[in-house]
Amino acid sequence: MAFFKKAEGVAKEKKKGGFRETVLLIVIGVGIALLLQAFVVGSFYIPSESMENTLLVNDRVFVNKLAGKPERGDIVVFKGWNGEDTIKRVIGVGGDHVKCCDKQRRITVNGTPLDEESYLYPDDYPSGDEFDVTVPEGKLWLMGDHRSASADSRAHMEEPGGGFISEEDVIGKAVVRYWPLSRGYLFSRPETFDKVK
Repeated sequence: MAFFKKAEGVAKEKKKGGFRETVLLIVIGVGIALLLQAFVVGSFYIPSESMENTLLVNDRVFVNKLAGKPERGDIVVFKGWNGEDTIKRVIGVGGDHVKCCDKQRRITVNGTPLDEESYLYPDDYPSGDEFDVTVPEGKLWLMGDHRSASADSRAHMEEPGGGFISEEDVIGKAVVRYWPLSRGYLFSRPETFDKVK
């Protein structure tokens, strides 16, 4: 009889130990996930049409918060002009001369015309508004891929910041569109930006 009581006690202890271990693993897992979300990877959903067809409304992307300085052509999430998280494409970085448009209606960066066909919304102009700006050091000139539906740097030129966004306001670079699964896609910088000097 004593043997059975002892065996029952051991079984109960094992159950308690297994439960504690499971709870501990869950707590550690949640903690790691929160740290990754805070400092390494963020998930963002797309609220508007401004990045179509690259990103559609309600698409979701993962953003690398440790990707370093934004480069021309990167898609970045940043604290926007109204203080909300915003997603756009980097067209110009500090020191760049960005102009719209040349005789073929292309945007130029430092005199080099951009071939934006691979990401620009079909039948959209590179810009309906003309502009000619030099990006201050530490700032970015950002535009949506659906130019006629994007309130980007062009729409904020008359404001105190001149439409530019500080590099410090960038949360991270979009690396992958993960939702919906049928539209999963790993982002890369368009080749046209490699030609800009």
